[in-house]
Amino acid sequence: MKIRVAWIGKTKEPAIQTLTEEYLKRIGHYAQVEGIPLKDEAALRKLCGSERISQLAVLLASQGREFHSQAFAEFIEQQQIRSSLPLLFAVGPASGFSEATLGCANMLLSLGKMTYAHEIARIVLLEQIYRAFTIIKRHPYHLGH
Repeated sequence: MKIRVAWIGKTKEPAIQTLTEEYLKRIGHYAQVEGIPLKDEAALRKLCGSERISQLAVLLASQGREFHSQAFAEFIEQQQIRSSLPLLFAVGPASGFSEATLGCANMLLSLGKMTYAHEIARIVLLEQIYRAFTIIKRHPYHLGH
């Protein structure tokens, strides 16, 4: 399985960059993974548009579908089983995605009812992708949480 995680904007905090790299490395033990920093929403729309048929685009949005960790793991596992298409997860800019960009999504995903700074949302998403793979592989990381 190939997973791409895109985000808009430069990473300002070194700690965020370190955590991003750490979780990409961890996910890499379970799947091909790529982190993609983008300049703006136009770059994301281009990425989604150019590969619309060849990937499943999941955009983070407050109005998106919420999962608990086990259900998110089941979603990822089903994508592994049903489709060879890569999953593209995208975290928007601080102001959120425009309607035009939301229209490019195959699915909207919410991390919950709370609002996160976009850089924190990226880390939460990466951790949950990693957690999903540990659940699928029955790795003890998820146990007891």
